[in-house]
Amino acid sequence: MASLVQLLASHGCILVLDAASTEMQVGLLRRGLPAIWRHSPEEAGRALFALTDACLREAELTLADVRAFAFCAGPGSMLGVRTVAMALRTWQALAPRPAFQYESLHLLALELVHRGQARPFSVIADARRDSWHVVAVSGDGTLAPLRRVPTAELVATTQPLWQPAALRAWSPPPRPTSECRYDVASLLEHHANSDVLHAAAAPDAFQHEAPEYKKWSAQVHSAATKPVR
Repeated sequence: MASLVQLLASHGCILVLDAASTEMQVGLLRRGLPAIWRHSPEEAGRALFALTDACLREAELTLADVRAFAFCAGPGSMLGVRTVAMALRTWQALAPRPAFQYESLHLLALELVHRGQARPFSVIADARRDSWHVVAVSGDGTLAPLRRVPTAELVATTQPLWQPAALRAWSPPPRPTSECRYDVASLLEHHANSDVLHAAAAPDAFQHEAPEYKKWSAQVHSAATKPVR
């Protein structure tokens, strides 16, 4: 794990890409200089390239000047995160540079602790299939690892729930929640000294477990395999 301050000290120029929410957020961070941020509600496939170009143009730099990447691996829009991951892998193939990932709910939980929110509490986001991504914060401010929790389990708890409005939800929350804002520029600035980033050898979207695939066996159609009616 590493902090943003540590990464800037060692790499000097970092491009941040976040497509987890309904707004694409791109930042160009340079050691000793003000950060440049751009936002767009357009879909990630178009916005990430347009915003990256805008940030680099303002700084009078090119993509070759970027020495490392940081991106949100989720939870959030799976399509958005994977679009970012695809772009990063392509850029790394053109010129090898390290990539570092962070989690959206982890950053939000840190921010709520920083603001003095009464503890314990949990930050949640819709994980579909009647379940929720959850980062629980204990009474002493310790953040638990990201988990996927069934809706019924959250219904049975009593601690306050916080939900980022910018992360899409397809189901109503299990209980009443409080809204929190997902502004990546502010979150990374407030927690620049926190160990929220870790190396991503192959950028991809966060998943609680590896996907499972069923083996398909080809079968030639014949009279023997024809269904009886």
